[in-house]
Amino acid sequence: MTAHRRRSRSSGHRFAVLVAVLLLACACAAAGVAWDPFTAAAGQDAAAPATPAATPTTGPPAPPGPGGQTQAPPSPTAPAPSATPARPAPGPLPFDLPAPAALRAGDAGRKLVFAHYFTPYPLSLDNASAEADYYTRHYLDPRGENGKHQRYGGLLRDRPLPVPPRGGDWEYANLQQEVRTARDAGLDGFTLDLLSLSGKNRERADLLMRAAHAVDPAFRVMLMPDMTSLDTDDPAVLADALAALGANPAAHRLDDGRLVVSPFKAEQKTADWWRRVLDLLESRHGVRTAFVPLFLDLGANADAFAPLSHGFSEWGSRSYAGQEGAADDVRRAHAKGKIWMQPVSVQDARPNQGVYDEAGNTATLRSTWTHAIEDGADWVQLTTWNDYSEGSQFAPSQHNGHAYLDLTSYYLTRFKTGGWPPIVRDTLYLTGRTQFAAAAPTGGQSMLMSLRGGSAAARDTVEVLSFLTGPATVRTAVGPTARQHAAPAGVHAELLPLRPGTSSAEVTRDGRSTARVELPYAVDHRVPVQDLQYYAATSGRPR
Repeated sequence: MTAHRRRSRSSGHRFAVLVAVLLLACACAAAGVAWDPFTAAAGQDAAAPATPAATPTTGPPAPPGPGGQTQAPPSPTAPAPSATPARPAPGPLPFDLPAPAALRAGDAGRKLVFAHYFTPYPLSLDNASAEADYYTRHYLDPRGENGKHQRYGGLLRDRPLPVPPRGGDWEYANLQQEVRTARDAGLDGFTLDLLSLSGKNRERADLLMRAAHAVDPAFRVMLMPDMTSLDTDDPAVLADALAALGANPAAHRLDDGRLVVSPFKAEQKTADWWRRVLDLLESRHGVRTAFVPLFLDLGANADAFAPLSHGFSEWGSRSYAGQEGAADDVRRAHAKGKIWMQPVSVQDARPNQGVYDEAGNTATLRSTWTHAIEDGADWVQLTTWNDYSEGSQFAPSQHNGHAYLDLTSYYLTRFKTGGWPPIVRDTLYLTGRTQFAAAAPTGGQSMLMSLRGGSAAARDTVEVLSFLTGPATVRTAVGPTARQHAAPAGVHAELLPLRPGTSSAEVTRDGRSTARVELPYAVDHRVPVQDLQYYAATSGRPR
């Protein structure tokens, strides 16, 4: 079983906390029904570019170097942080996130942020408690699904943040919860990966669109037929399926009514083939479209697809060392009069494909967001919301909590509003692996992940990413090693060598602790399975 993706060679706070607590509660075990989420797939074998992205001159830092790195001064439109702020109200974020309505109004509403939704991995597969559900028994356990994933140590290394079993239509209720989570983080919608035109994945796609409209009629779902997985060569078949899904009021349309269609790996079919799909949508179903193809190779396909396209996108690199071509992609799209949807990612580790990218703690997340902001992207796609087989999830997960999504809310606010939001409460984000990059697993795993060509070199680091209202001392413990460093106001990344044991960090100012975070997963030299995802924790949402 392999994941479906390949990559390009180029480039209400209190309520939220209550939900996070409730997500950790689980009831009695229940039996699950096995099913295979992947209908067809292609391996990911292309290399990412090798040159690191340049350090930005404004806003938060690009990837950190060997030591700490400090955010450059805010842009003139951003309020400067106060050195002696009033004590702020409690909240999970270092800033006050604007309400969804504010992020959708005026100029902010023209800058759209979507997250790529992968239907095989909803919050629950069987409505059982987390201790014995399908994720635990079959996807995280190397012996799961009759041992089919044993050679690479199990299909997944992380899972959705557990939810308790529900009564009634639990699948629909869980999808509604995912929409709320995304909406409350500031996202405009999902890009919906259409893996198949029938079966469980198609049923879940329909259900997600219903859930989105029920939760928030302004939440958009962009249709993304997956051309590495769909099993039809008939333009009429795809046109009929897109028309049916597009009839849902949640389907993303432009202000002029055109349905947005954004196929994954559009170049799997020719531009002429896609023109027939779009013509059939209009002639047979009366559906006008705005075509935004996502390529794995933009340079080789932009000219052929330009006449029928409203915009372009690409899947992008998952390492901070592969972002130097991002500005060129935006310029190429804009030169042809097209909008650009920028990929933003956090990391990528695929046990079942034997490959991973070095994300550099949060360096890839910060670098890809910085490019989206500074290079003038029109839309953003988070790649991905929930593809746990790629280890690329932004959605709240068991090992990362809300950390990566909370960070995205900060950059998203800058992207949409044009100004960095003022930091009003000290907040720490702590990231690190549970094992050293070169650790050899002891559990009999025969297939190991290796670095993808073009990735940054593997590193063994813990990162303390601080958002501070004023200068402070940050005390750290990585295993047995205790240190401290002076951190400035604003955003600052400090790298520490990985050590066996657990990690923690604490902000102190004027003899008082203002924020503390612990990453409770112990690091060890001996590990049963290889796990090269970065785990994350935030002081804003205590575990």
